Amino acid sequence: MFTRKKHNLQTILTFIVPSLIGLLLFMTPINFQGNMTIPIAIVAKMLQNILGESLPLIVTCIMLFTALITTLEKLFHFNVIKQSEFLNGLINVSPTWFILRLLGALFASFTYLTIGPEMIFSDNTGALVLNDLLPILFCVFIFAGLLLPLLLNFGLLELFGTLLTKVMRPVFNLPGRSAIDCIASWLGDGSVGIIMTSKQYEAKFYTQREAAVIGTTFSAVSITFSLVVIVQVQLEHLFFPFYLAVCLAGIIAAIIVPKLPPLRWKKDIYIDGTVPLKNNELTPKGHNVFSWGLEQALLKAANSTGFKDTFKDGLKNAIDMVFGVLPVVMAIGTIALIIAEYTPIFSYLGYPFIPFLELLQIPEAAAASETIMVGFADMFIPSIIATSIESDMTRFVIAAMSVTQLIYMSEVGALLLGSKIPVNIGELFIIFILRTLVTLPVIAGVAHLLF
Repeated sequence: MFTRKKHNLQTILTFIVPSLIGLLLFMTPINFQGNMTIPIAIVAKMLQNILGESLPLIVTCIMLFTALITTLEKLFHFNVIKQSEFLNGLINVSPTWFILRLLGALFASFTYLTIGPEMIFSDNTGALVLNDLLPILFCVFIFAGLLLPLLLNFGLLELFGTLLTKVMRPVFNLPGRSAIDCIASWLGDGSVGIIMTSKQYEAKFYTQREAAVIGTTFSAVSITFSLVVIVQVQLEHLFFPFYLAVCLAGIIAAIIVPKLPPLRWKKDIYIDGTVPLKNNELTPKGHNVFSWGLEQALLKAANSTGFKDTFKDGLKNAIDMVFGVLPVVMAIGTIALIIAEYTPIFSYLGYPFIPFLELLQIPEAAAASETIMVGFADMFIPSIIATSIESDMTRFVIAAMSVTQLIYMSEVGALLLGSKIPVNIGELFIIFILRTLVTLPVIAGVAHLLF
C-alpha cells in the first residue's frame, strides 16, 4: 500500500500556479480575430507582426551562424563545446545533420538574395519555406520553447497522464500524458506537439515506440489550418462535416497504423536503452485515479527546481529548436518542394491510386490521384491543385485527406527528423502511405453521405 504524503502549501501552489498558466497558454481555446487558436499562438503571431519583413533575414542569419559554428567545430574541436553537454549536443552533430545544416544555410542564402538556380528560390519552393513557414516556426519555437516547462516541470502531465491512462492505454496503447500533446496540436499547432513529444522522450517519459507513434499520429493539424484548407477548395460552408470526417479518419488511423510496421517494430525502451518498469501505471491501493494522479503531480512539484533553472530549461528548449531544427526544415522542405514542383515523381507515384479512387467512386479520379502523393512534400499543395477540379465531392475528399495524411516534409516531417524521435525519412514515407490508405475510405464514406 502506498501511504499518502502530506504536502505543504508551497508545494501545492508550486503545482497549481505554473500548471494553470501552462494550461491557459497552451490548451485554452480562444477566438482571436475570427479564428479559434491558443494564447501561445497569438503571442507568436504578435512577435511575427512586430518583426515583420525582417524575419526571413533573421532566420537566414541564424542558419548561416549554425552552419558556420558547426563547421568550425568539425575542423577545430573546441573544448568549451565539448565540456558543455547542451552545446555539444547542439553543435557536434552527425555528418547527415551537418550536410543538412549546410544545405539549409545555402538554400536560405540563395532564396533571400534570389541568386542561383530559380528552382531553389522560386515562390513555390525555397521562398515558400523561408518567407511563409520559417517565420511562423521561429516565433512559435521561441515562446513554446521558453514556456513549455510550465507544462512539463510542475506536475500537470503527471496528473493528466494518470487520469487519461484509462482511455489512452487501452485504445491507443499509449501513456495518458500523450493526450496533452494531441490537444496542444489540435488547438494550436502540430509543431508544438512535436516539441512536447521530443522533450518528453528525451526525459524518459516515452519509449521509442511511444514517441514515434505520438509524433507521427497525434501531432494533429490545428483547427485554424483545417479551416484554411477547406476555404482554399471553396467548401467552407461544409467545415463542420469536413472536420468531423478529419477527426473520425484521424482516430481510426491512430488505432490501426501503429499496429502495422514500421511503428509496431519500434522497441519499448527509453532513449538510453533502459526498459520501463512493469505496472508503473497501476494505481496503488489506498488511492483512486484522481488522488494518485494528484499525489504524482505534487511529488513532481516538490522536486521541481526554482524559477532560474526553469527559465534555463526553457531557454535551452528555444535555442535547440531555433538553431537545431530551422536549418533542417529549410533543407528538407525545399528539396521536397523542388521535387514536387519540377519533377513528375509525385504524379507518377499517384498513378497506382487511380483504381483505388475509382473503386471508392470518387469523380475525376485521375486528377485526384495527382494530389495524393504530393501531400508528402507539403500539406497545402493538394488543396491548391484541387481548385482546378470541378467535382465538389472530389475537392472535399482531397482537402480532408491532405489534413489526415499528417506527414509532410515542409514542416512536420522535417521537425520529426530534426528531433530525437526515432524515425527516419523512409519510415515517414511508409507511415504517410499507410495513413492515406486507412483514411481515404473513411473520408470517401463521409463524402458519399454529403454529396
